[in-house]
Amino acid sequence: MNLAILTSGGDAPGMNAAIRAFVRRGLAAGHNVWGIPRGFEGLVHGTPVPLTAASVANILMTGGTMLRTSRFHAFYEPTVRVHALESIQRWHLDGLAVIGGNGSLSGAYTLSQEGLPVIGIPASIDNDIAETDYSIGFDTAMNNIVASIDKIRDTASAHERIFVVEVMGNRCGTLAIASGLACGAEAIIIPERPTDWDAVISQLRATYARGKRHSFIIVAEGAGEAPSVALDIEQRTGQEAKWVVLGHTQRGGPPSALDRIRAALFAAHAVDLLTSGNHGVLTGWKNGGVHVAGLADVVKGRTEPPLPWQDLAEILAR
Repeated sequence: MNLAILTSGGDAPGMNAAIRAFVRRGLAAGHNVWGIPRGFEGLVHGTPVPLTAASVANILMTGGTMLRTSRFHAFYEPTVRVHALESIQRWHLDGLAVIGGNGSLSGAYTLSQEGLPVIGIPASIDNDIAETDYSIGFDTAMNNIVASIDKIRDTASAHERIFVVEVMGNRCGTLAIASGLACGAEAIIIPERPTDWDAVISQLRATYARGKRHSFIIVAEGAGEAPSVALDIEQRTGQEAKWVVLGHTQRGGPPSALDRIRAALFAAHAVDLLTSGNHGVLTGWKNGGVHVAGLADVVKGRTEPPLPWQDLAEILAR
């Protein structure tokens, strides 16, 4: 078989680990494996490159994606997608793996509806993909946030300050909740749940009254902007409040061991599914192991953040 793989949308640590596993598992099964640079844009305007075992050497520990990526919104236009299907036929591809988040998996589902054998592999630091408990990149991003806040804590304590830290999560607060629980944040602000600002201010005053001289507020980017939140808190409490936007540092650096392992499991299983003729599905994670779900269910579903974790984090910070 001629199998291909691409990465699309936002990059996530562990994508390279998935590419490596897909290539080497595919080669071991006797297939030819191709990489498509720049995601769906590459399907329309690019040229596939043959991937060998040597091609994916020494990428396991690197972030980003060796195939590069793009956000190619034109792919959703039928007239543009025709060119992608023509490329697939011209390249004689028998199957495709798409690594990415919700937008990328929607593109994968569309291709599967048009007759191409496609497997989706979930990769998103937001961990907001339906039908899987875990997406590649989430663990690394969470650890990056925790490492940053642990460093900020030193100056927060020295200067007795409140720090507002803005993390990624435009429509999903899971990353903010998980990192806030791990860091002992006094409050976690997410887009899925209204914020009781009076309760937040009361919490900050209570922690100060019992002798704690620094506090952290974690804000998901979809729920507020760190500078305005910090200014409001400072005006309402009379305490100095600083802000930090972590930005794309959350996505960078070597993937964690967990991201590498699950990326390998997802991608290797994707090869096995394509080999057996099972496609139009996602290789995800549920109940402690690899789980297969239909792409139709993935693109129509939605995920909910772990709100009990948020509640626990705020109880533990009191």
